[in-house]
Amino acid sequence: MSNIIDGKSIADDIRSELKIKTGELLATKGIKPGLALLLAGNNPASEIYVNMKFKACTEIGFHSVIERLPENTSEDEVLSLINQWNESPDIHGILVQLPLPRQINEYKVLKSISPAKDVDGFHPENAGRLLSGLPGFVPCTPAGIMELFKRSNIKLRGKHAVVIGRSNIVGKPIAALMMQKTPDADAIVTVCHSAANDLSYYIKQADILVAAIGVPEMIKGDTLKEGVVVIDVGVNRINDPSAKNGSRIVGDVHFESAAKKASAITPVPRGVGPMTIAMLMSNTYDSATGKYEL
Repeated sequence: MSNIIDGKSIADDIRSELKIKTGELLATKGIKPGLALLLAGNNPASEIYVNMKFKACTEIGFHSVIERLPENTSEDEVLSLINQWNESPDIHGILVQLPLPRQINEYKVLKSISPAKDVDGFHPENAGRLLSGLPGFVPCTPAGIMELFKRSNIKLRGKHAVVIGRSNIVGKPIAALMMQKTPDADAIVTVCHSAANDLSYYIKQADILVAAIGVPEMIKGDTLKEGVVVIDVGVNRINDPSAKNGSRIVGDVHFESAAKKASAITPVPRGVGPMTIAMLMSNTYDSATGKYEL
C-alpha cells in the first residue's frame, strides 16, 4: 500500500501556524486580517463552502464578513459591493463564491477585485504574474497541492508531471507552478484534456499525476506507472446504497486500485480539499502583511 498524503492533517498544521502568526500580527502591529465573502444566489453547495471559510476565519482569529445577495441581484450591485471592499482598510481579501447567477458576468466581477486583495488568485494580473514567475496570489487549490508536495518531501525536479484538466482554477495554474524554475518545482509538465484521443497513453508516463477532470473514479490503477505520486483533486458524489445517506464522495481516481501502484496518493476526502481553505487563509494573511507589492 502506498503512502497516504493526509491533506487534512497538513491543513490543520497550517491553520495552527496561521493562528499563532495572526495573534502576533495583531499584538505587534495592530493588524487583524480581514476576509470578505460574497455569495450570490441559492446554490446549496456554495452556502456550505462559504460557511466553511467563515468558520476557518473565526478559528484563526481573522475578521470576516459574509454578504448574501439574492438570485436576481444585479451585476451593478455586486460590483458596487466589491468596490466598497476594495476601499475598506479592514478588508484584506475578497472572495466571490462561484458560480454566479447567469445575469452576472463572472470575468467582469473577478476583474473588479483589487489584485492586492485577490486572495483567490483569479484576477488576470495575478494569473499573468504566475505564468511569468513573478510574486503574487496563487489560486488556492494549486497552492495547496504545492504545499502538499513540500511538506510530504516529494521532489518535482526533472519528474514528468501529467495534469488531467485545463481549468483556470486548477489545471492551468498547477501546470504553471510545477514547471517554474524554482527549488520546489522544475518538473517537465504535460497538460491533458478531453481532446486527447487516448488519455491512458499520457497517464502511463506520469511520475506525478494531478487529476482534475471531474469524472468519478475515471483513472484506474492499471493505467498508472509503478511508484507514481497521485494527487486527486476530484470531488464527485456517487450513489452508494450501503452508505448512510445513500451516496458517498469519491475522487477522479479509483483509490483502491491506484493505491496499489502509487508511492504516494491523496485520498478523497481528506486530501486536497482541506488544503484549499488553508491556502485561502494563508493568502489572506499574506495580504494583511503586504507580502506582495500589487
